[in-house]
Amino acid sequence: MPKMKTHKGAAARVKVTASGRLRRRQQNRGHIMEKKSSVRTRRLARELEISKADEGRIKRMLGR
Repeated sequence: MPKMKTHKGAAARVKVTASGRLRRRQQNRGHIMEKKSSVRTRRLARELEISKADEGRIKRMLGR
């Protein structure tokens, strides 16, 4: 049976913490920043944990 390949798109977007949890960047921070308030941009700068519903699928994409 061949090796499982990592989904490179998922690997670029998701970080795995030391405890095995998955973290991702928030959307709406890429461009058109002028009209977004400072409070909003600071909130969007944080990373979020991936929801439990998506965790299994993404771990499989990462080969874990």
